[in-house]
Amino acid sequence: MLETALAAQRLYAYTNRSAKERTVRANAVDVVARDGLAENAVAVGDRAPVFVLQDGMGAEEDVRVLLEAGPVVLCFYRGAWCPYCNLELRAYQQQLGRIRALGATLVAISPELPDRTLTTAEVNQLGYPVLSDVDNAVARRYRLTHTIDPAVVGYQLGNGNDVAAFNGSARAEVPLPATYIIGTDGVVQFAFVRADYTHRAEPEDVLAVLRDLTATAHPAPAGARL
Repeated sequence: MLETALAAQRLYAYTNRSAKERTVRANAVDVVARDGLAENAVAVGDRAPVFVLQDGMGAEEDVRVLLEAGPVVLCFYRGAWCPYCNLELRAYQQQLGRIRALGATLVAISPELPDRTLTTAEVNQLGYPVLSDVDNAVARRYRLTHTIDPAVVGYQLGNGNDVAAFNGSARAEVPLPATYIIGTDGVVQFAFVRADYTHRAEPEDVLAVLRDLTATAHPAPAGARL
């Protein structure tokens, strides 16, 4: 399970940070939670904003074209500097065959510049598109974006992670990690959005929804044994 790996990373981070840093980071998550960002994001039943984005090689992916072939799974992630994001991306890679067998397309999106999204795909050996959302243009339409707390940015810079520079931006702005399933009708069928970036959608939950969509689109013949 992805959650097992995420929990191990949470423990590692907790163990290797000072009490002050732990407090600063926890408070930053609390602020995002109080702002209600996750609750106000695009949700199940909403029409999904459509977009065209490029991967690290300059190839375009148009979600409208993807939806002509089947459901689309969108994974918004913060960046390659985030260990939780890399765990998530690899977990979905492990299930890529099953996702595609259900007629769906998987796409990952981050605000990082194209050269970094290309590196992310290569380092994690991802077989699905990793797209660059310059200035969080698409994430903003999904109502996911927030600016990282300056105190947290200080710790990130100390670790060599200049999020603003990675994004080609003047500010350290990221999307809340979010996973969506968009049905072929363009409506959101599954949404996982949390204020706490250390939690992610389980691939098995995504697969369960895709199986339901497949069953609805291709119902068993009358009298068939299920």
